[in-house]
Amino acid sequence: MPTQKSTPVRILDAAHELLRTTGLARATTKEIARGAGCSEAALYKHFANKEEIFVRVLKERLPSVGPLLEELTADPGERTVAECLTAVARRAVDLYAQTLPIAGSLFAEPALLRRHREGLAELGTGPQEPRDQLARYLRRERDRGRIRADADPEAAAALLLGACFQHVFFTAFTEPEAGQGGGADDFAARLARTVLAGIG
Repeated sequence: MPTQKSTPVRILDAAHELLRTTGLARATTKEIARGAGCSEAALYKHFANKEEIFVRVLKERLPSVGPLLEELTADPGERTVAECLTAVARRAVDLYAQTLPIAGSLFAEPALLRRHREGLAELGTGPQEPRDQLARYLRRERDRGRIRADADPEAAAALLLGACFQHVFFTAFTEPEAGQGGGADDFAARLARTVLAGIG
């Protein structure tokens, strides 16, 4: 007999489905609660607001760059910097491919974007987090002597992740599943080599 899911898990399931199919702007707490089979009051017992639910969905249900970067920063093992950057770029493409449709509707509603930005700030997170984590990893590699002493980790992180986002954005116009398949693997490897050529 399958175990019944807890209310917070059902809420995150419902939010993930709504965010994926209707976007953040239209995924109201009322609709999330309805999808989870609970009241809005029950939803607010577990989550402060929609932004907290969105952050939890991003961290728990979508590809995440953070754990990979934490692992690489602590100890890259036998992996070269090129292999590490390729893995980060590939994961970032997957992340942006899934978050772009979710967050895209925000930019059509400035008031909602402002509220969402304020909510993320209160939670101490935001879209800059992967860039900051990648910069920390690159500073660690600089300390290890694996990239140039005069390398700029912040600029390199912005270049790599910005290119990943642009790749997904452009691919979304021409392919139904942006970022998926062998094309993304090749792109990640070429991007990592190019960034490394500037800082290696």
